Amino acid sequence: MGALFPPYCTNIFTLIWENNLKQISGSGSCCEPDSDELVMPKVQVNGIEIFYEVKGTGEPLLLIAGFMCDRSYWSLLLPHLISQYQVIRFDNRGIGQSSIPNSPYSTQQMAQDAAALLDILGIKQAHIIGHSMGGQIAQELALLYPEKVKSLILLASLAKGNERFNSLVETWGDIAGKIDLKLYEKLVLPWIFTENFYAISDMIDQLIEWVINYPFAPTTHGIYHQSRAVINHDTADRIYNIHSPTLVMVGKQDILTPVAFSEQLVQNIPQAELQVIEHGGHGFLIESTEIVAQAILNFLAKFK
Repeated sequence: MGALFPPYCTNIFTLIWENNLKQISGSGSCCEPDSDELVMPKVQVNGIEIFYEVKGTGEPLLLIAGFMCDRSYWSLLLPHLISQYQVIRFDNRGIGQSSIPNSPYSTQQMAQDAAALLDILGIKQAHIIGHSMGGQIAQELALLYPEKVKSLILLASLAKGNERFNSLVETWGDIAGKIDLKLYEKLVLPWIFTENFYAISDMIDQLIEWVINYPFAPTTHGIYHQSRAVINHDTADRIYNIHSPTLVMVGKQDILTPVAFSEQLVQNIPQAELQVIEHGGHGFLIESTEIVAQAILNFLAKFK
């Protein structure tokens, strides 16, 4: 089947570095890429192969990427974390270098994948961070395996999509591979990045060109099955059972998973707190990296 890759989830570290994205991501300098991967193997979990990477030392910190995103989505955030934590990144089923079965996926199933990975690594408990669909997976992980979750950080996520959100994600799954890749990206990008990102000269065009050449483009059936996992996710009536200390963070300009989605999470998770990032949309890990990183580190510091 044909393959494509959404523009906001590639390994864009080099691209962003070259274009000096720090001009819209707050004060300070961006971190230079570090190619010294400590561990980069594949393991068998739940009948599939999961590709993962481990970097840094300290308490375990598991990063779970979102819809159509592989582990490289965390590339800008990673340098801020590895000096204090043992960071585990992995490709969810259906993406990157993990298996891409042509069968239905669910966020519960992907949470079981993540739990199995922790077991294989001998990690009994970890801090968990999930972005978007990764936050949905993280919710299920906290519900299914509360003993494994020391703290929970949900970035631009949701308990249950409304009709507009579900219709949009359903359409992204349906049209994958059916339209020109460049057009597909132009349809998706406005939901991810803000006007400030678009205002950077040639950023969007360079980003599109970069992702067209990405070496691990997912298959259309992988995108389709992940899209259905996203829209079928519903923890709205269960998240009150999440008792891990939880930080919920969202960009004020997020039009894909708006602030109201995060407010619902905070209202229903007993130990949750909300932080709204002033400058950033759904892709605020890219647009406001240092602000998001500092908020994460401040929250995690409470548990040392």
